[in-house]
Amino acid sequence: MATQSVDLTIIGAGPAGLYAAYYAGFRGMRTAVVDSLPEPGGQVAALYPEKLIYDVAGFPAIKGQELIERCVEQAAAYDPAYVLGHRAETLTRHDDGSFTIGTHKGEQVSTRSVLITGGIGTFTPRPLPDAAEFEGRGLVYFVRELETMRDLDVLIVGGGDSAVDWALNLEGIARSITLIHRRDRFRAHEDSVQKLYASSVRVLTFTEVAQLRGADRLEEATVFSNKTDERETIKVQAVVAALGFTSDLGPLKSWDIEIDGRHVLVDTRMQTSIEGVFAAGDITEYEGKVRLIAVGFGEAATAVNNAAVYIDPAARVFPGHSSG
Repeated sequence: MATQSVDLTIIGAGPAGLYAAYYAGFRGMRTAVVDSLPEPGGQVAALYPEKLIYDVAGFPAIKGQELIERCVEQAAAYDPAYVLGHRAETLTRHDDGSFTIGTHKGEQVSTRSVLITGGIGTFTPRPLPDAAEFEGRGLVYFVRELETMRDLDVLIVGGGDSAVDWALNLEGIARSITLIHRRDRFRAHEDSVQKLYASSVRVLTFTEVAQLRGADRLEEATVFSNKTDERETIKVQAVVAALGFTSDLGPLKSWDIEIDGRHVLVDTRMQTSIEGVFAAGDITEYEGKVRLIAVGFGEAATAVNNAAVYIDPAARVFPGHSSG
């Protein structure tokens, strides 16, 4: 069993967690970053490495993987200890206010404070009904590399940001793109939807998948109108089922942290119901919460600054500007 001792343990190596590792280093803290995935990046790196992200200040658009690489580079100046491929399982609070975090592989991290930046927790794609047999044979739930769709006829199923963004990003790569959505109202950003309708993507609303067919690989899809039951068979070699994800906070549920459904409740210091345990990013909930990467960065800085005071009550919450 390996053991290490740090000032702040960050649970989750997504953008908010990586920025927290940088900012904690700036405040002179030794940090460990624990994540169940084998590489930094969280959901962004695992699911959307080539998806363009538009809401990060200073970047008109940046691919997910590039953002992660920049965050890792930024944090590297303070040499955080990465504990990757380890799921944080247990949290023990000691009489002196410090903590021990145990992972599912037996590693233990002794830490003076904790910051949870676990995104949406463990995420599982929602399956396309009656289509499991084509997984790995043309059916995917996310596009890790756009070039895998080169010169293919692609059917995208969904009406959220991921579905619309992939449709737009695949223009000029895929031979043809059809996007179907079971309603006529999209969950994606309005600007993206307008660009979708102005693009070469064929958009069919009130439409769902009836059947996928193919021998060794996917060859065609039959779709139907859920208003008229009118059916159409489309030649496709790839289907992207962008139907969203179900999430599970997993072991966090047993940590006696106050949770509202799928999210961890925090106060204005980003502290949870356990003193010394903070949270930032998509996993948090409070009145007026907005789930953007940009917001997660700010929450991470707030959490780190308040964790510094938890560790040393004589410290200042605001340490001054990094350019000072």
